[in-house]
Amino acid sequence: MKREILINAAARETRIAILEDDRLVELLVDRPDTRRMIGDIYVGKVEAVLPGIQAAFVNIGTEKSAFLHASDVLADDSDDDSDPDDHDEDDTEQPQSNGGSAGNGGHGGNGRRGKVPPIQDTLKRGQDILVQVTKEPISTKGPRVTAQISLAGRFLVYIPDGGTKVGVSRKIGQGAERQRLKEMVRGFLPEKSGGVIVRTVSEDVTPDMLKRELESLIAQWRRIKKKTRFVRAPAVIHRETGLTRGLVRDLFSAKVDSLTVDSKQVFNEIVDYLEDIAPDLIPRVKLHAEEPPLFDKFEIESEIRDIFKRRCDLPSGGYLIIEPTEALVSIDVNSGRYTGKKDPEQTVLRTNMEAAAEVARQLRLRDVGGIIVTDFIDMETKSNRDKVLQEIRNHLSRDRARTKAFAVSDLGLVEMTRQRVRQSHYQSMTEACPTCHGSGRVFTPETIVRRMERSVRRMVLEGRRDNLLVKLHPEVAMYVLEQERDLVQKLQKSATFSLEVRDDPLLRPDEFKLVVKSQGRDVTQQYAVV
Repeated sequence: MKREILINAAARETRIAILEDDRLVELLVDRPDTRRMIGDIYVGKVEAVLPGIQAAFVNIGTEKSAFLHASDVLADDSDDDSDPDDHDEDDTEQPQSNGGSAGNGGHGGNGRRGKVPPIQDTLKRGQDILVQVTKEPISTKGPRVTAQISLAGRFLVYIPDGGTKVGVSRKIGQGAERQRLKEMVRGFLPEKSGGVIVRTVSEDVTPDMLKRELESLIAQWRRIKKKTRFVRAPAVIHRETGLTRGLVRDLFSAKVDSLTVDSKQVFNEIVDYLEDIAPDLIPRVKLHAEEPPLFDKFEIESEIRDIFKRRCDLPSGGYLIIEPTEALVSIDVNSGRYTGKKDPEQTVLRTNMEAAAEVARQLRLRDVGGIIVTDFIDMETKSNRDKVLQEIRNHLSRDRARTKAFAVSDLGLVEMTRQRVRQSHYQSMTEACPTCHGSGRVFTPETIVRRMERSVRRMVLEGRRDNLLVKLHPEVAMYVLEQERDLVQKLQKSATFSLEVRDDPLLRPDEFKLVVKSQGRDVTQQYAVV
């Protein structure tokens, strides 16, 4: 598979695009006002211990207190073969040995095996604690943290409180190679110094390089511990490396054909960094300094704009409708204009197979997390349902976030989970419409006119005698003029005051105002009824 990385670096925004076979599959965006927190280490102060949910809230200096579950307080006793490259939704972040729940994105436990001591026995209110962010604030929830710190290098993840265990990434599939790497690291891992997880890019690395990086990570941990003596909680102790440097560290390898960047400064920083860790990759780094702009040259600007649309077209003529909600993301598969030739079941299968591949791509591209429910077109045979399920699982396997797809239900639904550690692009780069308040719907002109009519009649019943000015959005005023010309006359007959209707372009489409003419006073709130 051809794989490319494009970096568009500007003063106020850095965008990183990952392409597979010339198709955009991931977009990472970094802005100064929305700094990434994953991997940052804080000295926090325990604000509350809640035995009922076996969790604590920790003040780390953010707007909302961080959530710490009991299972994230003590060292992990699970097996050695944990996968550092599966713990975050992208490898540009700090790999965690525990991570947050990939389920509904809520503040529950992470399903770790083994017994966990009651949190009230391990934490007390007012206690200082060293924690690391594993999940950024999403919606109304604060960040999620763990007390099990881990530090990422290019080849290793160092876990200070991980005993002396050595794990190997599950993405290194060869048993002999896994065992070789374990024994190699055990050969130079100091006794009682902490645990280590060997990352995927370590397959062809020399023992000296691994040893040098481990020594660097241990020294970094000592500096962090030393810092804790001189600060008062809440305070940040360690910031995870920036987006660009982190991506080069975690993702740029021999499996990536090229990395192209349009900033001379960033280009030099990447080359300088690679000289220390992977000089053989420097020839793959390219500087784009000519016209057109980098993302225009690769024709991906339009694809970026499309990630905010509800509709996503499929090659054969079908399409997806993607609807994010508070609880989950729903995806509906439609055959559209594709009707096939003869066999209806084959027509449905082809559409569903295309949809399966595109759903997996859209989840990565939009950075969607939590629960995802996809409504595929109904298939009659189990073998076809299994083909679609296998297709979506094959494509999800390329995702660096932890994902899981369950069997196709009798209703043709596939339920999935995708690890969520920060807001999706939809959440972070858009905001709710001030008119519809995020629902995507507004009241029809007729509905607004009926609401206005009921409000005026309410004033009549109260015996008001002040002449009234009714302001409507131009579209609603046009509806009255064209569809209900006699409305004002009917209202006027029962009223003891004059009534004038006027359009106001400053109003929202589903808004109206009742203004007392003599005083210029807005009485809408007093008399408006649904």
